[in-house]
Amino acid sequence: MPSGALISWRVGFAKITHSYLTLCHISTKQTTIAFSSLCLTPLLKVLYYMQKQKNSLTKQTSAQMMEHNTSEYAVLGEASSPNLDKFQKVSIIPLVFLIFYEVSGGPFGVEDSVKAGGPLLALLGFLLFPFIWSIPEALITAEMSTMFPENGGYVVWVTSALGPFWGFQQGWMKWLSGVIDNALYPVLFLDYLKSTIPALGGGIPRIIAVLALTVVLTYMNYRGLTIVGWFAILLGVFSLLPFLFMGIVAFPDLKPSRWFVVDLGNVDWGLYLNTLFWNLNYWDSISTLAGEVDNPSETLPKSLFYALLLVVFGYFLPLLIGTGAIPLHREFWSDGYFSDIAKVLGGVWLRNWIQAASALSNMGMFVAEMSSDSFQLLGMAEREMLPSVFSKRSRYGTPLTGILFSASGVILLSWLSFQEIVAAENFLYCFGMIMEFIAFVKLRMKYPAASRPYKIPVGTCGAILICIPPTLLIFVVLALASLKVMAISLLAVMIGMVMQPCLQYTKRKRWFRFSMSSDLPDILNAHHQCNEE
Repeated sequence: MPSGALISWRVGFAKITHSYLTLCHISTKQTTIAFSSLCLTPLLKVLYYMQKQKNSLTKQTSAQMMEHNTSEYAVLGEASSPNLDKFQKVSIIPLVFLIFYEVSGGPFGVEDSVKAGGPLLALLGFLLFPFIWSIPEALITAEMSTMFPENGGYVVWVTSALGPFWGFQQGWMKWLSGVIDNALYPVLFLDYLKSTIPALGGGIPRIIAVLALTVVLTYMNYRGLTIVGWFAILLGVFSLLPFLFMGIVAFPDLKPSRWFVVDLGNVDWGLYLNTLFWNLNYWDSISTLAGEVDNPSETLPKSLFYALLLVVFGYFLPLLIGTGAIPLHREFWSDGYFSDIAKVLGGVWLRNWIQAASALSNMGMFVAEMSSDSFQLLGMAEREMLPSVFSKRSRYGTPLTGILFSASGVILLSWLSFQEIVAAENFLYCFGMIMEFIAFVKLRMKYPAASRPYKIPVGTCGAILICIPPTLLIFVVLALASLKVMAISLLAVMIGMVMQPCLQYTKRKRWFRFSMSSDLPDILNAHHQCNEE
């Protein structure tokens, strides 16, 4: 129909309906517009869909002319970043300190390395162990997090390479190890304060203190990642400064010969390796927050690099001061011993500062770990691995259900001893890391051309070689675990293997609501293509 005729027809139709609308006391102006729009809508839709079909055919023809493997990679990489612009993103400086607290939080907890192996092995361990474990894990985290810049992190990596069953197992083991790890921090917090407040050493006062601390820090996580990030910066500066002062005070008393003391016949290798492993792992935890990071393709790799330097410095310098400035008594080197060293070197004021720094550092580690754990559950819910209630955000953009679940796990596990907690979470963490290494290598082999804003500058063989040293270390840590820890950890693994099909059953029966986020790409299609090859 010519445009002039179309306009004349529309005006005539409006006049015809005017009289009837007036009798019915209906707004002539509003209804005329509505009727006119109603009449034009089918015509406009036809034109729109004709143009859309034309564009679709053009794109389809172009896609067929491209290489087959290039079309497969379209589901990976840049398209993975969900649209979360309405929530404030985390910038590089807060992210550095979030990583610092997810991995380290300062030298509180490294004392057992001296007790287990002496000064030389402790210093060498924290100097060389990062090359075996921390650097490979940080590099893999940087590459995979920029390849999949969404919440869920390593769960998404494993799902895309190994399928949803193993992706769920990864999420279960990593979340459980994270909650176990978080149960440590109230214990460490109270261990450092009990010398000043003896009542916190046990009984009802200790239980009340654990509950109160958990509630306060959980609320801080509820208020948002931005607050958590800047809180981590303040805590980091406050926690590291007393060791700089301790170094200045101790400098005249340093005796380098004390650093080289070693007795290989009297080494507790299990305690030694567990202490190193616990203090230098969890670099991949930041991947579960990738969807909350501002410009993750650049921010994540830089933040991991700066955090790595901060962590190694934060361990090595205090150990250098503590072992070189006072006579060696290995049996005294346990949780809280740095505060005793500070009292000897600088007096009560320095001891109190170290104790306060330790207490606040444990608070920082708690909030950072809980942020990672709760956003991991959110990412799993957005991938339909968990009920959609886990994907609901508070008005601050935080995953309320995930935070409550993680806090409940911390309270339930806080009765365990320090050594039991470290050994159990290390065991579960090792299983998860093996799957991450497999996923990393498999995606490198099957999707070499996929978008990776940051890519480790090695080929497939280099990617495999990067994973060999940490994998060997994992088997050593697993072999040194006690039978009790093995039994508990294997039971937890079996629970996860039963839980996944049970959740899928509830999904089919519609007992719980599951929903896939519309902002996320279909990584399962990539997994199926990978298996078909």
